[in-house]
Amino acid sequence: MAEASVTWSEIDAARRRIAGVAVRTPLLRLDPERLRQAGLAKPAESAPEIYVKDESAQPVRSFKLRGAYNKIAQLSADELQRGVITYSSGNHAQGVAYAARALGAKAVVVMPSNTPQVKRAATLALGAQVVVVGPASTERRQRAEDLSAQHGYTMVPPYDDPAIIAGQATCGVEILEQLPDVDVVLSPVSGGGLLSGVAAGIKLRAEAIGVTPPQVWGCEPELAADAAESFRTRSLVEWPAEKTTRTICDGLRTQSLGRLNFELILRFVDGVVTVREEEIQTAMRILLETTGLVAEPSGAITLAAALFHAAELPRANKVVAILSGGNLDPESGASAKGSA
Repeated sequence: MAEASVTWSEIDAARRRIAGVAVRTPLLRLDPERLRQAGLAKPAESAPEIYVKDESAQPVRSFKLRGAYNKIAQLSADELQRGVITYSSGNHAQGVAYAARALGAKAVVVMPSNTPQVKRAATLALGAQVVVVGPASTERRQRAEDLSAQHGYTMVPPYDDPAIIAGQATCGVEILEQLPDVDVVLSPVSGGGLLSGVAAGIKLRAEAIGVTPPQVWGCEPELAADAAESFRTRSLVEWPAEKTTRTICDGLRTQSLGRLNFELILRFVDGVVTVREEEIQTAMRILLETTGLVAEPSGAITLAAALFHAAELPRANKVVAILSGGNLDPESGASAKGSA
């Protein structure tokens, strides 16, 4: 396999480029007593400390601003004047819309028909033009490519792009700086932008400063487990839309990993764990009750993995669960409040 085309120098440049636009998000330790009060069994003495990396603190309430701004900020004046386009179920749409507005560019976003209304409304409020297509991730990508060719828009891919990945990698670098002795970092995985970026950022930074890196694991719904299958078989697979759209995690319904993302995941990621829908709903409730944080299902999946799949993860003293976003639609919120 060829060397991945994302380097530490590119990640370091991304850190400087997005500074002042993307937020250095907080790392919060979950209180074991509050977890017990929320209905969890008293943790064993050997249970790890769990920390939450709160990417919902970003201006667009998700990590996506990191990669979107890093990509768009590198475009030429002519490219900015022609405008940018992307395809997204919601969070990347808002990241692109925010970054484009900050840099004075028109943004067009192709969104699936099953996008939560709260995400579509937020994208429109940021000034983007929204084009709605069917639920398949392949369909929205094709429509975006057609519009790009027709109008000269620059494509800002949601995950399969070196600049996007380098931007997302800054989240991992922050974790390593905030908690140098972390043992395991958990990231959601869909197209692979965040997981591949976080893993590359952590592993390359650790190599640069000469320390042992933590393990990095992906977390994915059982109902949309194409990444887990790809990682297990070491072969990139695609699941049909009728399978991936079953999960409540609207941000994790992509049908396959991106090619560059898969290359980086095979190089830097230590494992992928799958999580059940009811576990995700419970994790959403626990986050709200113990921290006040509102997590969308895609963002709560990492805590679900830490709480309910510890036996499948490496033994650890300190675990970081990335809360990737907090753009929660009312239906998912009501479902989480009612979970046991």
